[in-house]
Amino acid sequence: MSQPAPYACHVFICVNDRQGQSKSCADGGSPDIRLQLKARLAEKFAGSQVRVSQSRCLGLCGEGPNVLIYPQNLWYSAVSMGDVERIASDIEQLLATPQGT
Repeated sequence: MSQPAPYACHVFICVNDRQGQSKSCADGGSPDIRLQLKARLAEKFAGSQVRVSQSRCLGLCGEGPNVLIYPQNLWYSAVSMGDVERIASDIEQLLATPQGT
């Protein structure tokens, strides 16, 4: 069954951990970044418009931690805890802008 997406924005944060075999997003603290971004977006949106999900490998481990936002098609690389507020603000601006403008 096909239906419209239930969220205006879906944020995927790679938390893949390669157990030291090669660089992974988890090495850059992505699990903690996910928790902080999820909490920050819950404050802004009360869980109704934005969904934050963890993902496994997004394919660009060397550039991680990586954050992907759909359907806005935004990609953030080399994300740190210091980027959480900027990403949350970017999402807030995206959702405040009418579609198609």
